Amino acid sequence: MLTHFQYKPLYENKQLPGWKFSFYFNKQKFNGIYHQNGKIEWTSNTPNGEDEIKLMEQIHELMLFHVYDQ
Repeated sequence: MLTHFQYKPLYENKQLPGWKFSFYFNKQKFNGIYHQNGKIEWTSNTPNGEDEIKLMEQIHELMLFHVYDQ
């Protein structure tokens, strides 16, 4: 389970799509960029195999809720 999920706009002009995010998973911090098309670009260590798939699904759900369902 990921904890301490945070996100903020990637650009000063908040009308432009793209968000930076960070969270902790298994006592390790991860950072990335969430693009408008749902693509995730890791800017820190990449989670391992199956963990990466599960985390990407969780991040996608969180971003849909926080950004698009407001």
